Amino acid sequence: MLEIREVNNQQELEKMFHQRWLVLRSPLGMEKGSERDNHEDTAVHLIALCDRQIIASARLRESSPGVGNISYVAVLPEFQNQGIGTKLIENLIVKAQQKNLKAVRLMSRMNAIKFYHKLGFSEQDKPFEFLGIPHIFMQLEIPA
Repeated sequence: MLEIREVNNQQELEKMFHQRWLVLRSPLGMEKGSERDNHEDTAVHLIALCDRQIIASARLRESSPGVGNISYVAVLPEFQNQGIGTKLIENLIVKAQQKNLKAVRLMSRMNAIKFYHKLGFSEQDKPFEFLGIPHIFMQLEIPA
């Protein structure tokens, strides 16, 4: 059974960082610690659990007044294409609405654009390289 909720404690946060590293940084040969930044303490961290194991995670933080930033969307490969990432993003959009944010932005890898289109996001600006991978900024306007 799938459960999606916020991280509850420091131990769970550390497990989430490990899961995030496994999906987003380890395949790039990056060291542990590269999956974190200076905004972890002010962000909302959502996790998806299956049999009490963290299988997916994502983060929302307010990056400027009225604008949220979704980042570190990470679903373990064996759980991809099952709607788990969609549920995470939908839950983060609800959190953004509760915080009265007007829009959410994210940096999408180019191979994930269709995924975000289905959720209502649209491309902003031009593609760019990040960590050697082509990305593009995307944004979703949140209805009041």
